[in-house]
Amino acid sequence: MPPGPPAAGPPAFDPPAAGPPAFGPAQEVAFGPPGRPPVQPPGRPPVQPSDPPPARSPAGPADPARAVAAGLLNLSGLGLGYVLVRRRLLALLCVAATAALLTLALPADPDGVPGWALIGYGVLLLAAVADGARIGLRAPATSVQIKPVVAIVLGLALLAVPAGGAVAYGGLRDDAVEQRLLDRLDSADALVKKASGRDFAEARADYRTALGRYRDLAEDHPDSRAAHRVHDSLDAYYKAVSAPYADGEHCAAVAPLEHLRSVPGTIDRTVLGSLASWPDKPLAASLLKCGTGKLGAAESDGEGGELGQLLRMFPESAQADQVEPAVRAAVERRAGELKGADPCTATRALRRIGDTAKRLPAPVPAHLRGGVATAVEDGAYACGIDQFKDKKFSAAHASLTDFAGTYKNDERRARAQQVAIAAEIAKLRPTAGDRLPPKGAPGGSRMDMVISNDGPDPVEVLYTGPVTGRITIAACGSCKTYPTETAGRGKACKASGKSYPKRTLRLPAGTYHFLHKPGGRDATASGRAAGGRIQSGYSYTQCSYVVRSELGADL
Repeated sequence: MPPGPPAAGPPAFDPPAAGPPAFGPAQEVAFGPPGRPPVQPPGRPPVQPSDPPPARSPAGPADPARAVAAGLLNLSGLGLGYVLVRRRLLALLCVAATAALLTLALPADPDGVPGWALIGYGVLLLAAVADGARIGLRAPATSVQIKPVVAIVLGLALLAVPAGGAVAYGGLRDDAVEQRLLDRLDSADALVKKASGRDFAEARADYRTALGRYRDLAEDHPDSRAAHRVHDSLDAYYKAVSAPYADGEHCAAVAPLEHLRSVPGTIDRTVLGSLASWPDKPLAASLLKCGTGKLGAAESDGEGGELGQLLRMFPESAQADQVEPAVRAAVERRAGELKGADPCTATRALRRIGDTAKRLPAPVPAHLRGGVATAVEDGAYACGIDQFKDKKFSAAHASLTDFAGTYKNDERRARAQQVAIAAEIAKLRPTAGDRLPPKGAPGGSRMDMVISNDGPDPVEVLYTGPVTGRITIAACGSCKTYPTETAGRGKACKASGKSYPKRTLRLPAGTYHFLHKPGGRDATASGRAAGGRIQSGYSYTQCSYVVRSELGADL
């Protein structure tokens, strides 16, 4: 019988092909009887069979040489180890990290790359080396085919890239440091140039700042280009500070030159060279010029001024040998002025010269003492006489009284006392100073003048005319003061039977000026001046009395 249709049952499937099943995207599968095409559900596009995904390359066998090569190539910082094992993204990350480091490092800064950047980059580089070696140890067969030995040699050769970069960066950094030092030197030079246009006292702080910068460059960076230029800068510094000396302003040059002389205490002499001792001669010359120029013109300090400083600072110098001759010349010049129109000014100058000479270091004062003292003595007398001639009676009285008290052995002492009496009278009676009192007494007859004292205090009588002098009359113990001048004129020296202290003068004829003044230490009365003419053939009397607090004279 012919075969019938197969019995109903599950459809038959061919056995699966060898190997693991391949999975694709989920899809609807149409089923149908064996031997017929599957029935596609209506409204759906026909199902096409899909290709399976490509299989991943299998890992190759362990290769230590390739691992070393990958690690060394990554050590270059360019990610070449990742290129060897075909890890392009990781290679790009290495290049990006290196580029970031270069961005931070360039242009080179004297302080270098920040520490955190170096540490971070070092850690990243070591991680890339380790990771490259790990991947290279069992890289798939599709890795770049290169002999391991060649890769190792190439990796070692490429180590020159970071090493050369470090060396190059070190050079750039050194250049940056040099430039910073040069900039610091230039700023110090600019500060000196700015200060040179001002007075030294005002610019001293700027000069010290610049000097400190020069010292730091020379001591802290001795091998730098800036340090090698410090000597030239110091040369300009010395010229700027000593400009007053170059301009002939010797007094103004003393302080700057003293400053320059102290510079070796700040900067080593090996750096200064000949500059270290250069200020000595200019300073000695300035002290001499300034000191001699001031002789007599200004008061000396307690050390003899600039001349004293010169003798103490440079005792063996040629300038020190010129001090004594310079002082003598100044004394002679001022002494010559005593006969001029203003002997008082010359005398004051001589006194100042004498004060300076006394304060100079030994043995100079002893060598100069005699000449200076003689000139001052002459000046004191000449000044008093000139003051009297100029009607400066108070000054003349003080000057000549001082002269007579100081120079008791001077042959002009008596004359000084004579003119001093006339000057004292002239203070109250200016006509007494119309002319200098005569030096000698005239001949001929003399008239008596009896002067009595009707006052409770001694009285001193000064007179000037053809002769000049003074006398003192003792106090009248029983005498009183008078309430008014009128009462005194009517009653003074006229009490019957009363004896008054008296003195008698014998005077040549002529016009006289008198001054009665209290002679006691405790007297409170003021003096009174008067005058009159003495004629031949007559005798004269005067009575001195006191009206309240004023001494009266009845001529």
